[in-house]
Amino acid sequence: MSDDRKFFPPAPGPHFVRKFPQGETVERYVCGQCGHIHYTNPKIVVGSVVVHEGRILMCRRAIEPRKGYWTLPAGYLEENETPEDGARREAMEEACADIVLDRLLAVYSVARISQVQLMYRARLGAPHIAAGPESEAVQLFAWDDIPWTEIAFPSVHWALNHYHQTKDDTHFAPFANPPGETGNARRAR
Repeated sequence: MSDDRKFFPPAPGPHFVRKFPQGETVERYVCGQCGHIHYTNPKIVVGSVVVHEGRILMCRRAIEPRKGYWTLPAGYLEENETPEDGARREAMEEACADIVLDRLLAVYSVARISQVQLMYRARLGAPHIAAGPESEAVQLFAWDDIPWTEIAFPSVHWALNHYHQTKDDTHFAPFANPPGETGNARRAR
């Protein structure tokens, strides 16, 4: 499959086919027997740049994708959960960290994998951190000690840099993808 073809997830069942439902402009899975339309929508990821005493909390991933690389505490928003509650839950699950959210830092679009990422600025509510089941290790890094060549995802770079730009600011508009970063390009491994 070429890189420019749109990715379609697997069919939700044996009777579903991809087609344009009447009145719609997007190809979708439609049941050939009853006409039910199966909507596939983007996933929402929530996470935080968490700071304690000037150092940033990072997690070394224990799971794929990018196992062994460093990331921020983040993950998929659950149903019936606010983005803020999701960001706090992810920090607890990945780093056993009780966090206090400051404000929304950024909203990133990663179209090639159908994600919208909401990243918050936060601080530790208590100094205890430990690796959760999805992390091999957790660590608080001074800015100059962040393992930049071992970062798991481009959006982690974006969030860290956006945090750094605003670390002393109390008021700013949430950031978006950096200029030229559409979220469509495949990342070299």
